[in-house]
Amino acid sequence: MRITIIWLISLHLPLFVISSRLIPHPQCIRPDPTTLRSDQMTVVINGYSEHRIPLLRSITAAYSASPSVAVVILLWCNPSTPARTLSDLTQNLSAAVLRAPSASLNHRFHPWEEIRTRAVLICDDDIEPDLNSISFAFKVWRSDPDRAVGFFARSHAYDVAAREWIYAMEREKYSIVLTKLMIVSAEYLGIYSCDARYAAAREIVDEMNNCEDILMNFVVAEESGKGPVMVGARGGGIRDYGDARNDGVAAGMREVGLSSRRGEHRKRRGECITRFHRVLGRMPLKYNYGKMVDDVGEQGLCDKGGKLVLCDHQDFK
Repeated sequence: MRITIIWLISLHLPLFVISSRLIPHPQCIRPDPTTLRSDQMTVVINGYSEHRIPLLRSITAAYSASPSVAVVILLWCNPSTPARTLSDLTQNLSAAVLRAPSASLNHRFHPWEEIRTRAVLICDDDIEPDLNSISFAFKVWRSDPDRAVGFFARSHAYDVAAREWIYAMEREKYSIVLTKLMIVSAEYLGIYSCDARYAAAREIVDEMNNCEDILMNFVVAEESGKGPVMVGARGGGIRDYGDARNDGVAAGMREVGLSSRRGEHRKRRGECITRFHRVLGRMPLKYNYGKMVDDVGEQGLCDKGGKLVLCDHQDFK
């Protein structure tokens, strides 16, 4: 288990255990990039549902085992969860637990003082990582740290008849990566949370209780002039317990998130894009058209025993 040292001011003692604390009124201090390490990431998991606590133990342990990860933070955003439940949660949990002062989704991008790395991996509490895929995504991010990097992509499009933006999934292009699993620079956390230019947009996130990930894509595109990068998962891929199409997953594990009401969800997120455009005065989102992969094999098919198989899957002598 990875041990995290967190200083609690009230005690003036370092706790050599996995700890939790409540942040009553978090200060918005933009991080100094010269003080942040670049060789590893900080993982910030957004926790809300008590039904997912058993899953969280597995997820935090998986991230902690990654050589690309410096520290794992579980940000608990459910204000109704009893303090005793969170106290019990910290036992044998491979993460520092921070209790957010409210359920605001904007807290997901707060520049918490525990973040000491330039790369920050923001993820949901129902996504179990493949460690090889995480390491590869981190390498992709390090090659161009101005961009947002992720495994789950979506797109924006304009409905000319309705004169509004819509939220879509298009096979040939994308302009948004989701916080199911997103890697961004810690500098963007400071801009998202502290910059007055985005205050009205943050208010929309709170009003809609949605779309914080879309707003972060607006921030990254506005600041960098670049679109996001989608990466291909290695091996078995990224396990998504929250997807409604899962079989054999307990009801409490899936469909507890905002995206479970899919038709309504897409409509509301299209409304978010339209409103962000209006309050920011421009549309900064940029399309990207490819996916980064870690292996380039042959695409040709060859006959082997009467079956067509990828040519590079054969043993040629």
